[in-house]
Amino acid sequence: MIDITSIQFDKATGLVPGIVQDKDTGKVLMLGYLNQEALLKTLEDKRVTFYSRSKKRLWTKGETSRNYLEVDEILLDCDQDALLIKVHPLGPVCHTGTDTCFNESNSEFSLNKLEEVIRERINNPVEGSYTAKLLKEGINKIAQKVGEEAVELVIESKDENKERLLNEAADLMYHYLLLLAAKDSSLKEVVNVLQQRHEKSKS
Repeated sequence: MIDITSIQFDKATGLVPGIVQDKDTGKVLMLGYLNQEALLKTLEDKRVTFYSRSKKRLWTKGETSRNYLEVDEILLDCDQDALLIKVHPLGPVCHTGTDTCFNESNSEFSLNKLEEVIRERINNPVEGSYTAKLLKEGINKIAQKVGEEAVELVIESKDENKERLLNEAADLMYHYLLLLAAKDSSLKEVVNVLQQRHEKSKS
């Protein structure tokens, strides 16, 4: 992902600033500092870990709130002394409860965000969560729900109620993504298959 030996950590503090950006929306979420240990942990865990200058220790963003920053990509700037960390945030980023530490909204939703939430529920089940409940019931139940939602969408498509049509489409999409995640697959992999078919059709 990044060559750690090329990073110019500050000689006095051993730190490098890390600008955190939402991969999907492009919104800047926060600024933090990383030493070499924090960066290595970030690369290993695929979750952003900073070095707290006030507490003098490493801290993983979301270790208390569970609003982790799932790492997608880390880029080094032209002077090799600052990092751009592109992430998928699993909830509000600021400790005050706002989406970003700059008091900006980052409410744009995406299928990637939904996949991240589903994946987080798989790794860390939450009591009372509908997703966790379906996962506990097993793959047969999840597959059954996909079938049920597909049929309901077909039925609604024969009527003229657009709101109900869209709601059934949303239900189907959610359960479809859950089924993919439960089978350790992703929407990106499905898109790759479609891309391969598209390229083959042009040849």
